[in-house]
Amino acid sequence: MKTILTIILCFFTLTILAQLEPVKAGVYKWTDHPVKASKDRESRKILEGVSPHFEYLEIHATTQFPGAKPGTAHANDDIEECIIVKEGLMKVTLEGESTVLGIGGVFLLMPKQMHSLENIGDTNLTYYVMRYKSKKKMNIERGEIAGGSLLLNPQHLVSKPSSRGAGRAYFDRPTAMCERFEMHVTRLDSKGLSHQPHKHIETEIILVLSGETAMMIEGENYKGIAGDFYFMPSQLFHGVSNASDKPCSYFAFKWN
Repeated sequence: MKTILTIILCFFTLTILAQLEPVKAGVYKWTDHPVKASKDRESRKILEGVSPHFEYLEIHATTQFPGAKPGTAHANDDIEECIIVKEGLMKVTLEGESTVLGIGGVFLLMPKQMHSLENIGDTNLTYYVMRYKSKKKMNIERGEIAGGSLLLNPQHLVSKPSSRGAGRAYFDRPTAMCERFEMHVTRLDSKGLSHQPHKHIETEIILVLSGETAMMIEGENYKGIAGDFYFMPSQLFHGVSNASDKPCSYFAFKWN
């Protein structure tokens, strides 16, 4: 009976994946995402589909209200996650060990690890969750050799000045699902391009943290403020800039 249920589950999973469309390049506005609310939390679905390197990619945002009951501890069988704290204090319990992440904290979660997330502050806890599955075979050993799951708070990372502002590197490494996954934060102190428009093999996301930004993707121009995402699939010509005379900052993460 268990074997039959497993086959049925796999069939429905494959059917759902087969129906997914490629995630479109462009901007995904925080204010455009419908809110689904419950007693102690709410969620926003941001995007879902396939990408050049992923057979499944989904991003959503969750807000846990103060005192919200933490989710049941669980492990993802064949999904990797990258979680970013937008506001509040998050207690991450990973394989029985707990760590607190604040604003800008990042949790890179390898598959098959038990974990739970809890709001331990007296304000809302809001965080983005990126879930993904590679088109190539999952390589748990590769992810473990590169460091396994990561829990990073920005205050423990070095901020390096640049000619345009500053940057803070989070990681640049292989994972169970990615041959390379790189993540950093950039701050631009004045109006203008971060660097010259370019393209690369990696698919990239820019998550705006503060200020006003502009993005050019293959000749199309977009604007984004805090909470908005830009999505650039592999090999698309693109360039990000500060759209005002006040500082802006953003997460940039890319993978292949």
